[in-house]
Amino acid sequence: MQFEDAYKEVYEIVKPKYKLFTAGPVACFPEVLEIMKVQMFSHRAKEYKQMHVDTVERLKKFLEVEKGEVLLFPSSGTGVMEASIRNGISKGGKVLVTIIGAFGKRYKQVVETNGRKAVTLEYEPGKAVKPEDLDEALKKNPDVEAVTITYNETSTGVLNPLPELAKVAKEHDKLVFVDAVSAMGGADIKFTKWGIDVVFGSSQKAFGVPPGLAVGAFSEEFIEIAHKMEERGWYFDIPRYIKVQKEKQGPPSTPAMPQEFGLNVVLRIIEKMGGKEKWLEMYRKRSEMIRNGVREIGLDILAEPGYESPTITAVLTPEGIKGDQVYNAMRERGFELAKGYGEGIKEKTFRIGNMGYMTFEDIEEMLQNLKEVIEELKAKV
Repeated sequence: MQFEDAYKEVYEIVKPKYKLFTAGPVACFPEVLEIMKVQMFSHRAKEYKQMHVDTVERLKKFLEVEKGEVLLFPSSGTGVMEASIRNGISKGGKVLVTIIGAFGKRYKQVVETNGRKAVTLEYEPGKAVKPEDLDEALKKNPDVEAVTITYNETSTGVLNPLPELAKVAKEHDKLVFVDAVSAMGGADIKFTKWGIDVVFGSSQKAFGVPPGLAVGAFSEEFIEIAHKMEERGWYFDIPRYIKVQKEKQGPPSTPAMPQEFGLNVVLRIIEKMGGKEKWLEMYRKRSEMIRNGVREIGLDILAEPGYESPTITAVLTPEGIKGDQVYNAMRERGFELAKGYGEGIKEKTFRIGNMGYMTFEDIEEMLQNLKEVIEELKAKV
């Protein structure tokens, strides 16, 4: 290998040291890493166009997009969050933002920093949005143009009842914008059937691909509104993305080609596993195994019963122990969990992600080490 020393110098810094149970980025399938090593070529070449079209079609099937468009963006999911507001909400228009944690608050910031107004329906950490509360909030705020929903709140490990919430929003004739960053690929999404107008996710979460690629699905109603929207920006101009994708079979600017190839591999892996339901069942089993194991250790879960996330679990620490202590002690044992995240819960929680490439044996090993760590930390209190 030419310039092997340069490779070795960097590898010494970034080489794998831990088994990952993070909130993302997550461990990737070996097959994903292998395809991402392919030498680059022009994104206007026929080979890329073939791959792009195939990836989009596979995503439409996985997300059950019967009407609307799927687009791929060289960005994080937050880029599409901003795009939903710039393309779908009039200047000065109102948005009802549902907040159950840190990333619901991020949506509020995106609304307000883009010159729109946010009305909030907020819950304490660990709680999910209730359909009857959303109904009441929309009755009080009939002039909002859209409702934002964090499908899976990464900071608290709560899965919102998306089908029921979307149904309520549509009964009030509102657009439905869904942050599915830590849900897409790990929780079911039936885009057209549930009446969603925008849903977006990121490559580095439940799909188990390195960061740098965002996926967005957009309804026909949203696209029609976007065409009439003024000052919707340039980089995340949704009608322009759609136009260029149809004409050139790719995005308007340089795509994250390696990540897109990796995502295509994952979508094929899902197919070979037996399809979407088998894949989602794997995620449900992983998360149940973690929650059961955590409870056997004597720890409590932050999420209220019945609304637990299939991709990440926020765990409450015992009295006198901080989340950082658990995180650091597990890291010393070779396991990278996720620190607590969000106002009021950062110190009293740590999080265990089950996204990406891992085995059930990995989970067993992690839980055994967690049990020992908790015992050691309790002995010091």
